Amino acid sequence: MSSYTIEEIAQALGFETRGDASLRVTRAAEPGAAGPDDLALAMSPRYAEALGQGKARAAMVWPDADWQALGLSAVILAPRPRMAMSGLTRMMDRGQGFAAGIHPSAVIDPTAELGEGVAVGPLAVIAAGAKIGAGSLIGPHCYIGWDAEIGENAFLREMVSIGARVKIGDRFMAQPGARIGNDGFSYVTPEVSGAENVRKTMGDQAGAKAQAWVRIHSLGAVRIGDDVEIGANATVDNGTIRDTQIGDGCKLDNLVHVGHNVRTGHDCLFAGQTGISGSVEIGNNVVLGGQTGVVDNIFIGDGVIAAGGTKILSNAPAGRVLMGYPGVKMETQTEIYKAQRRLPRLLKDIAALKKAVSKLGSTE
Repeated sequence: MSSYTIEEIAQALGFETRGDASLRVTRAAEPGAAGPDDLALAMSPRYAEALGQGKARAAMVWPDADWQALGLSAVILAPRPRMAMSGLTRMMDRGQGFAAGIHPSAVIDPTAELGEGVAVGPLAVIAAGAKIGAGSLIGPHCYIGWDAEIGENAFLREMVSIGARVKIGDRFMAQPGARIGNDGFSYVTPEVSGAENVRKTMGDQAGAKAQAWVRIHSLGAVRIGDDVEIGANATVDNGTIRDTQIGDGCKLDNLVHVGHNVRTGHDCLFAGQTGISGSVEIGNNVVLGGQTGVVDNIFIGDGVIAAGGTKILSNAPAGRVLMGYPGVKMETQTEIYKAQRRLPRLLKDIAALKKAVSKLGSTE
């Protein structure tokens, strides 16, 4: 196991140290569970309270912490804790233990092109015409489809599949089970369907004619920019005619679904179980909280933030913060929620008023 001095960690992160910076640590740990060779993460007073339960000699703390009073021999001062976590975890990440080189059980078509230093794990399959950039790692049981392209320094965990003709930029990361380039969910009926009528009438469809669904094939693929990360079991569907597009720097959590023809800007963040229907246009720096749902054929402007569980049923202008079902301005939804909590009391008041009015009328 690798070890680092406090000074080495601080220099790598660009932070200051106090105390004995020559102390060595082997891993990061929560304050209450930290041993003498661990770096305790006590970056706020709330977390520092647990230091007495552990045996840490060194910790990462907030800038004005009284580290000596906390019983520490050395500290790293972290002005922005979560940013510090990013650098520290990157430095101490031991990886997955995937071996370098190409495993004998991997199946690689002779026409595929692998850049310098590409590693391919056991039972992975790389189809005809696929291109994989230098320094990339393709994990066990992965599938790279026909004519797919992946840029440099990609990291695909186990059982990731990349469909035919998908184009992906540099530094792509995919967690286990991610699926890129599935067929879009596109079907049509020979005559106008009940679902199409409902959009127009908003009414019931009693007696509507039952019809079979006919597939609309996906002629497009998926195009993904640089520095994109896709979570476990997340899916991105092919476009119907044009490609589905994910912009540079976007991060998709586990179980996110991006439908056919969706186009996103750069640096979007979609949390777990978010579902984006087909043909949605999404701007830059959009954040969708967990279980957000987005109806098809709308646009979401730059900088929109949706709280967890929001259902976006209409266009969202740039900068809007949404919450609820249907998604409305957060302050509006908060007032609606407060009003809902008052409903039982309000109903009692109305019942009392009706009773009082009824008695008043009976005396005339």
